[in-house]
Amino acid sequence: MKKIAFLAGTSGLVGMQVMHQLIQDPDYDMIISIGRRKLSLKHGKLVQVEVDFKTIRKMDLEAKLRENDLGGTSFSLIEALKNKSVTIHAFCSLGTTIKVAGSKDKFYEIDHDYVINFALWAHQNGAKKFLYVSALGADPQSKVYYNQVKGEVEEDLKVIPFDFLGLFEPSLLLGSRNEFRFGEEVAKILTKPLVWLKLAKKYRPIHDYQVAKAMIFYANKETSSKVAVVSNKDMQVV
Repeated sequence: MKKIAFLAGTSGLVGMQVMHQLIQDPDYDMIISIGRRKLSLKHGKLVQVEVDFKTIRKMDLEAKLRENDLGGTSFSLIEALKNKSVTIHAFCSLGTTIKVAGSKDKFYEIDHDYVINFALWAHQNGAKKFLYVSALGADPQSKVYYNQVKGEVEEDLKVIPFDFLGLFEPSLLLGSRNEFRFGEEVAKILTKPLVWLKLAKKYRPIHDYQVAKAMIFYANKETSSKVAVVSNKDMQVV
């Protein structure tokens, strides 16, 4: 076993695409999906672990895998993690909206605290690279609360000593969400011409699978840079 992926946010738009692409990628032997609940999807390369992101830093991954491995199918994975003989990349697309979260405080907890907790846990468990879905306009000084929080997350992730940190800043995401977001649907209609005419790559909507593809590309790209901010435009040319 040479390479595995930690993945948080699997049930979301980009996270689901990352998972599907990692399953199909022969370079990754296993994917460990970390989530608040398990998905119905099953695959030989996929292991799902339920966790509370508030307390994830206390989670013993080896013990959790053994607890869920009644048939012994995860033995090689557990041994690889235990012996630190595997390369680990962590992918994070955790996020919500203030409306879905119910309040600014809960939104901050999910979009900031949970992300940082997952990143710290991933680093503690051997992840060398961390790939995070942020947002176009992320800036801790932004007057837009959503972008302000995303900017704070980016700055806090930079403190964690990963070998490489990829910060992906997509514009409006195109894909099939489980929940209806009225504002996003209106924005999609208004900006669709930019996609059709291939205009304004910096701002035009981007498909979920394009973001996922870019994340995996940068995870495996040889680079001397410790941090890369990947723009909406850059993701569309990978």
